[in-house]
Amino acid sequence: MYMPPNSRLRLDPGDEYTHAPEPVSNYNESMYFNVFDTRQGIGAWMRIGNRPNEGHAEMSCCVYLPDGRVGFMFARPSISDNCEMSAGGMRFEVLEPFRRLRVSYVGELLIMDDPHAMADPSSAFKRYPKRAAALQLEFEGVSPMHGGEIVGADGSPIELDPEHAVYRGHTEQHMAVHGQITVDGMRFDLQDATGYRDKSWGPRHWHSFYWYKWLPVAFSRDFGLLLSVKGRPEGGENRISGNVLRNGAYEPVLDGRIDADYDEHWYPRQFSAWIRTSEREYTLEGRILATVPLRHKRKGSTDADSYTRITESMSEYTCEGRTALGMTEFCDVMTGGVPISAVAGAGASQAEGA
Repeated sequence: MYMPPNSRLRLDPGDEYTHAPEPVSNYNESMYFNVFDTRQGIGAWMRIGNRPNEGHAEMSCCVYLPDGRVGFMFARPSISDNCEMSAGGMRFEVLEPFRRLRVSYVGELLIMDDPHAMADPSSAFKRYPKRAAALQLEFEGVSPMHGGEIVGADGSPIELDPEHAVYRGHTEQHMAVHGQITVDGMRFDLQDATGYRDKSWGPRHWHSFYWYKWLPVAFSRDFGLLLSVKGRPEGGENRISGNVLRNGAYEPVLDGRIDADYDEHWYPRQFSAWIRTSEREYTLEGRILATVPLRHKRKGSTDADSYTRITESMSEYTCEGRTALGMTEFCDVMTGGVPISAVAGAGASQAEGA
């Protein structure tokens, strides 16, 4: 998390709940969860982003099935306030701040054998069938809570430019998960799954991110990693952050790098990461198994060739002889079909023949 000069983090259990919206049109309050059962080969992520001043929420549900198909649903249901995280058949409940949360979804998922089809969502929703789905998941924090609200040195709120901000506060945590996922009559019981979650609130435009690479993975209740690398629109060194979870405690990341390999369409295929903490160094290898590309266009933009793309990929991670499924999220401003991080030379290589 980038900290402006003369600021600090305030971590408050009350921030697990919703906040009074700021008087800006693009106020966003979002919660995100992912879950992976490596033994069964299934994964999922769920997000609600309330935009009460715009009168709607953003609801996303994605399930990576063991047979390679992906179930996906996105909606912008109407909301009139920011009193709860509940929209479009999805609901997030805080049972115990920083410790236990519940996620549920009842609705439909678009079942795709080619998840890259979501690059053109209108076509994908016409092409693929919708099937009934239900998720009931309990999340337990197995790490300290990371992050908080960025405030002044005296604890006062900081001033943000809503046209360039992405959040006022942000928290993250490694999780253990149990529950059920049912898709088109197929039920998967999760007893010892792993996961990750984050929450943010404050003004947000998606295009303000420029580019980032985000690797959250939990190998067990006792070992997990997070590495985040963000590019700067103004240039200069990338911003590096993250933590390594070992036996219930975090080792803050001091330095890191992600080198990614892309196919001819600039979808990630595999990556390697190097992480350094004050305690030791880690090497993380990842193989992309399935990617759903999501796009966000700048409101009012007339340039059809420029937009922000987020690739949401279930990946197979290896580190220190361990293997686990986890999430890989790359966000880029795209121009001419090319991610800006590749143009910036941020450890990106493309397949031969592209």
